[in-house]
Amino acid sequence: MVTEARETSTLIGSDKVEGTAVYGPDNQQIGTIERVMIEKTSGRVSYAILGFGGFLGIGNDHYPLPWNSLKYDTEVGGYRMGVTADHLENAPKFADENSWNWSDQTRTKAVDDYYTGLT
Repeated sequence: MVTEARETSTLIGSDKVEGTAVYGPDNQQIGTIERVMIEKTSGRVSYAILGFGGFLGIGNDHYPLPWNSLKYDTEVGGYRMGVTADHLENAPKFADENSWNWSDQTRTKAVDDYYTGLT
């Protein structure tokens, strides 16, 4: 009998990452991961999209985070990053997927530059 494993000690299925809470260094939950962006050729996760703000998912802003800015913390059962919710105020974000162009390298550079030194 084959059992589907969605998580091991070193691997996790993308469906288990989506919806996982993200906490700042102040132990406050900032938001949740809505999706991960994976490089097609290398298979490497490059970004996580953090949903933050709004009410019950309505009016959420979406913040692309460099994947390497997140560390899984078993104590909180979620990801931790080195910035607080206040730091997100000026971070690159988008209101809906149609307003963000992943092909525009100035956008991804702005994300990478913003989090360099903050995390």
